[in-house]
Amino acid sequence: MANGFKEPDFFTDHSVLLDPYEALDAVRSEASVRQMERHDFVMITGFAEATQVLLDGEHFSAVISAAGPTAPLPFEPDGDDITRQIAAHHHQFVGHETFLSMDGAAHSAWRQLVNRLFTPSRLKANEAYMLSLADRMIGEVVANGGCELMHELATPYVTYVIADLLGVPEEARQEITEILANAPLPGAVDDADAGASLQPIAEKVGGMFAGWIIDRRANPREDVMTELATAKFPDGSEPSVEQLVMLAIFLFAAGQDTSAKLIGNSMRFLGENLELQDQLRADRSKIPAFLEEMLRLEGSSKVTHRLTSKSTRVGDMEIPAGKRVVISLAGGSRDPGRWEDPNTFRLDRPKIREHLAFGRGAHTCIGNPLARAEVRVLFDRFFEHTADLKISEKEHGPAGDRRFDYEPSYIVRGLTRLYVELISAREGVEPA
Repeated sequence: MANGFKEPDFFTDHSVLLDPYEALDAVRSEASVRQMERHDFVMITGFAEATQVLLDGEHFSAVISAAGPTAPLPFEPDGDDITRQIAAHHHQFVGHETFLSMDGAAHSAWRQLVNRLFTPSRLKANEAYMLSLADRMIGEVVANGGCELMHELATPYVTYVIADLLGVPEEARQEITEILANAPLPGAVDDADAGASLQPIAEKVGGMFAGWIIDRRANPREDVMTELATAKFPDGSEPSVEQLVMLAIFLFAAGQDTSAKLIGNSMRFLGENLELQDQLRADRSKIPAFLEEMLRLEGSSKVTHRLTSKSTRVGDMEIPAGKRVVISLAGGSRDPGRWEDPNTFRLDRPKIREHLAFGRGAHTCIGNPLARAEVRVLFDRFFEHTADLKISEKEHGPAGDRRFDYEPSYIVRGLTRLYVELISAREGVEPA
């Protein structure tokens, strides 16, 4: 570029994974809506512009939400309105089988069906299980004096929570946890065109879910799996077993991955901010505000994607039909045009729930009430059981010179490992 700006590559450059925020600030300072040089898509890093696109289902399709922005389209866009082309080729996109990639009436029908699983009463009932599970798991790692948090606590905890919510038999939960923990990374920078396909996971656990759903249809019980198996669309039609299997796998995979990484990102932040630890232990009513600010600063979903279905204008740019759009949730949540001193943590930040970590509009993350509840409960019990959390210097280096590895993904923001040392709350001494 004439002004000497060197555009960062969020899709192949591993160094950007260590600090995407500096790169996002650099791109936003050039233009909050920008045609990228290395890839044929527009990237949006401004809060107002991102919100506009997320709320606009008429001009932007979610069909590439799972496929990602770098995979080629299965058709050649023709004209200023490609809505019919998208519908005709929908089945050719990665992730087309999940409502994440659906638009309009089809998406609304699936949302209404899934909403039955996330009612306030059901989440309240599920919370008793969260409390018991968190107490047991945290008690175990504290008794050991520490752990590798991502694989020993965060991932199994959130996987077991969604398993309980859906009514997955207890004897299958450990196996599913291990399968999900070893699943292909969504948005891997080394294979960006692969998108976020659920097919590899479905091949391993699809048979389990199909068996449970078929059984519940034949032998209904008083559980959530029965509700899922017997659910009907608003028009009275019934989803196929295959459709319900993919839905259940999507809820599992999406829910456990993002929530586990939020736990890891938040624990790392606490390990570097000891005064904040003390503040939250002294007043646990501040945990929800802490988590909302962490969602803004270090939310585990960095981007979402849209395909322009009708030519339109966003900010200062005319965007033609067929143009792929990357919406930087992380960029919008740190936009100085929306947030005062956006790269600084503030526990009392005004209107904090307006961050973009869960998206916005029709495709707002449907599991966000569950995510907020399960992570809040885990941190509440964590502060109950511990007097101190320290990041392992042996594994990550001393304060001021830490070494952390992040998942090589352009979609998710999460640590691969986080080794922590824990001191029991019992008299503030390490357990024997």
